[in-house]
Amino acid sequence: MDDHNKRVIETALLCAQEPLSVADLSRLFVEDVTTVEINEALVELQHAWDNKGMELVHIATGWRFQSRLSMREYLDRLTPEKPPKYSRAVMETLAIIAYRQPVTRGEIEEIRGVAVSSNVMKQLEDRGWVEVIGHKETIGRPGLYATTKEFLDDLSLTNLQSLPILEDAAPMAAAEQLGQAIIEFDADATVETVIISEGEEAVEDPVNEAVEEVTPESEEHSDETKP
Repeated sequence: MDDHNKRVIETALLCAQEPLSVADLSRLFVEDVTTVEINEALVELQHAWDNKGMELVHIATGWRFQSRLSMREYLDRLTPEKPPKYSRAVMETLAIIAYRQPVTRGEIEEIRGVAVSSNVMKQLEDRGWVEVIGHKETIGRPGLYATTKEFLDDLSLTNLQSLPILEDAAPMAAAEQLGQAIIEFDADATVETVIISEGEEAVEDPVNEAVEEVTPESEEHSDETKP
């Protein structure tokens, strides 16, 4: 592919509000440009941005430019609000779904050893990270939870095989590993919600999506140990 067409692809990706797939990028050209040529151009663009503050990444729904992690401390100075942090209950539940999916709520509770509050599941579903993809053929036909493409995009992953490898499959170890890799994780948090300090506005999380403030008074009771 010539330099002009590569520049067109680069410009489209830099201006796009959402990730673009190869099929999306092929619509940029009137003349026939093959998917092989587009993929080759994308790889070349990745290398061209190797030593810059932005990087071109391939995620579940396509390709996008994003700032490198090494730039975070500088960019945070433009938006000094602290990013949201997630409680242990939320992170453990998310980690179990991510690594054991598809999984029922009862199976999550069996692994964690405590009841999972409805607010935890609602928070993960509202965030778009998990969804019910079917029902298990057993008594009550409980819903089967799995992660979404939005979850992969938010973690900058192409597929589930790209998740951090666990040395210890215990729920807390999984939660810490996932949190260290991607999300701000407050190991001391007990409220099963996004933690926002009093007086701060809701801030955007690592993928630039606003989080709605939730106070402890609006929460359901936190996890209770199973009898």
